[in-house]
Formats: sequence, structure tokens, C-alpha cells
Amino acid sequence: MSATAHASALGAERTRAGLPRWWPLAALTLLAAVLRLPTLGLQSFWYDEAFTPVHVLHPSLWATLRSMVHTENSPPLWYLISWLDARVLGTGEVALRLPSALAGIATVPVAWGIGRELAGRRAAIACAALVAVNPLFVWYSQEARVYALFALTSALAMLCFLRAEREPSGARMAAFAASGALALLSHYFAVFLLIPMVLWLLAQRRCRRAAIPAAGALLLVGLALLPLISAQGGHGTQWIGRWPLSQRLQAIPQYFLTGASGEPLGHGIELLIALPILAGVGLGLWCVFGQPREAAEARQIERAALIAALLSVCGVLLPLVLVAFGADYLAPRNLIGAMIPLTALIAVLVSAPAAGRAGTALLVVMVLALLAITVDVNLSPRLQRGNWRELARLLRDAPAAHAVTTVELGAAPLEYYLPGLHNLARGATVMVSEIDETGYSPLRASAATAPAAGFHLLARRNVNGLILYRFGSPVARPVTEAALRRHVITLAHPEVLVGPALAGSP
Repeated sequence: MSATAHASALGAERTRAGLPRWWPLAALTLLAAVLRLPTLGLQSFWYDEAFTPVHVLHPSLWATLRSMVHTENSPPLWYLISWLDARVLGTGEVALRLPSALAGIATVPVAWGIGRELAGRRAAIACAALVAVNPLFVWYSQEARVYALFALTSALAMLCFLRAEREPSGARMAAFAASGALALLSHYFAVFLLIPMVLWLLAQRRCRRAAIPAAGALLLVGLALLPLISAQGGHGTQWIGRWPLSQRLQAIPQYFLTGASGEPLGHGIELLIALPILAGVGLGLWCVFGQPREAAEARQIERAALIAALLSVCGVLLPLVLVAFGADYLAPRNLIGAMIPLTALIAVLVSAPAAGRAGTALLVVMVLALLAITVDVNLSPRLQRGNWRELARLLRDAPAAHAVTTVELGAAPLEYYLPGLHNLARGATVMVSEIDETGYSPLRASAATAPAAGFHLLARRNVNGLILYRFGSPVARPVTEAALRRHVITLAHPEVLVGPALAGSP
């Protein structure tokens, strides 16, 4: 919409019942905070979260950044924030997750701005509401990793892009360049959203001249990150290639509908969540494209939907194209930035004025359905991260001479909650009187058999899906690292940890 039309639309908004015009934004931001802050410490750290304080964060910022280069595969902004956070608040669960929670809360008013720029107040309310309650955004707002920051910076870049496109001044373009740079410094997948934004601006004659410096600045930031990308070399991304592409593609809509942990809910619940979204999108498309409408209104909604669709499609399809060229980093969580324009697209269509009360009713159903999933995560351990904190508590009474075998994703959490543990060197032999074997189902058929001569099963525990087998011996016996690695209770890749007496917690 033009600057004049936009100003007229904003000026035409009125308050009702004496409330300020921004009260829905305040209410939705408060709802986002309520869904994110009180439960920050509810779940224990899982592997990626625990890996950061155990292996990446150091007292020295330089040492932290050096560890990031050699152990991680993300740009530096998140680790700088985590390092500052750890220096002030420590490395507890709530402390390290707090930046993500604040980023998740801040994404709601940015989403409001996106909806308002695209299609006015109704779209602003719809977009902010969907971001506030979506279980995907809430989940990563409670994880001590980069993804909530990526969602925020992607949303901020989109908002600044829309404002620069509407009013292509130098200041607007500078804001777009700055927000785009922040997105690139948060996650490399931001490039797949910035490419269509830059091309859209350059394709329009009225924007081109002002957009060229912004495009150049973003190009320089991208080029500056290339040595870091090369040095990191895709550390820790091997699991992506081992996950069949067809399953990852199926997981993308599942992540958006039921969150990162929603797989146990099944396809039936996914369909129930999807139905009002599909109905709202269908209704919006029919109202905009299938019915005679006033030209200005129809053009505005069509253009808004086109922009949001272009950004979301590029955010998903461009990394898929790279897979065909052997650069396979397509994981559903890496697409969280693309979920922002996708949410905006849904909001624009369901809030189209022609959709009327039916659109509003479908939006309410969407929000309530997504909210129900978000609340269910807090109530259902099966939808939560593995409870390594409780498993570690069970291991704290182990004798000084003991070994722990675990799945690869359990090593960092156990090292975090039991600071004395460390990896046993390859080929080493240790004297132990207890061997604790941990992991997820499915278990090996030999899980209950003794891992070495002289040991017998002491106990078997199930901690919300995490399995613990404890084997003991009256006296300490020599056990090789190879024997411990061969005898594990699960089918996953094993890690072998040893340590002194286990006491206390971080």
C-alpha cells in the first residue's frame, strides 16, 4: 500500500470501550510472557543445550569464540549473548534460557508490526496471536540455543523490509540492512529469507537506488562470514544426513502445527490443528480471488499475501535446492525463520475483511488449538525433553569407582548435571565397582545381561522414557573402554563416561 493510504488506514483506527488502541498488543505480549517465563526451568537441558555450558562457554570471551569455531556450526551472535548472560546470571537452566524467552516475547510485537504493514490492524492481531501461542515458537523460546533469536531477527528483518519497501528512504534501508545483518549473525539460514527481500527491492524502480547500498552491506556481512563457515565445516550436522529427507520434509508441517516435540501426538492431532488453518487460508483465498471486491482492498490483500508467500517459500525451497547439490543442512528447526512469513501469510488471509466473522471464528479456533498443544507440553512428560536432570540425581549416590555408558545425546547433559564425569579415552582400562547404562528405547535384547564378568543387575529405572540399568560388583574390577562401548542397552551410538564420586550439581 502507498504511504498515503497506509497513513490513512492507521489514522482510521479507533478505540473501543475507552481502551487504548494498542491494548490487544499488550495483552498478546503478556500472554507470550506467561507461556514462556514461568516454566523456563521445568524441563532439564538436553544435549545441545548442555553442550554449550560444558564445552563452549569459558571465562574468557576469546576462548568461548574459539570453542564456537571448533565445535559449533552457527554464527557468533548467540554465543556472545550466552557468554554475557553466563557472566551475569550463571549457567543454570533458567539463566541460559532467559535470552531465548525474551527473544520469543519480543517476536510478538514484531509480528504485530509485520501484520500491520501487510494488511492493517486485523492482520496485526492475527499474526501476533499466532506467534504468541504457537508451540514451535514457545518451545524454542525455552531452549538455550539460537533458534528463538533467529526467529526474532528474521521477523525484525521482514518488518524493516516491509517498511523500506513502503517508504524507500535511506534511513529505512539502513534499518533493513542492520536487521538483516543481525539475522545473518544469528543463523546462516537467514540468507534464504534475505535473498528474496533484496531481489524484491531491487526489482522495483522506486526502491532500487536506495536499496543498492543496503544490498551491498548485506553482501559484505555474508562474505565476512564465509571464513567462519569454512572453519566450522558443519560441525555436528552429520545427524541431518542420517535422517531420511522424506521424513524431514514430513516433519516441517508437523513442527509448525504441534511443535518440535509433537510427534507423539500423532497425525490425528496434527490434522485437527491443520483443519482450521486450511479452512481459514481457503476462506481468505476465496474472498480475495474468488469474489468481486473493491479494487484497492483486493490489491492490498493480494500483494500482502504474495510477499508473505514468496518469503516463506524461498525460506524452505532454497535450502532444499542446496540438498540437490550435496549441501544438506535441511533440518526443520533451521526453518524457524521461514515460519514467520508463513504465519504472516495465514494471518493476512484469515483476517481479510471479506472473511468477516467466519475468518475471526477460524482464527479463534486456531489460537485455542495451538494454545492447547503449548499447555499440554508443560503437563505431559512424553512431550518434553528427556529428563537427564532426574536421571543424574539417581546417579549421584554411585561409588567413586564407576562408569556410565549413554547414548551420544546423553553425554553433555550428564556431564552438565554431574560435573565430575568426563569421556573415557579410547583403549583405556578402568577399575570400577558399578556400571550404569542409560539411554532411550528401543533396547537391545541383551540389555539386562551383565556388561562384564563379576557384575550383576542392581536396579532398572524408567525416567519418563529414559532408561537406567545399574550393574554392580562387590569389588572394583578392570573393564576396558572397548568392552563398555560394546555392551550398551540401546541401539544408538554410545559414549563412555567415568568420574569421581558424584555429588552436588551445577
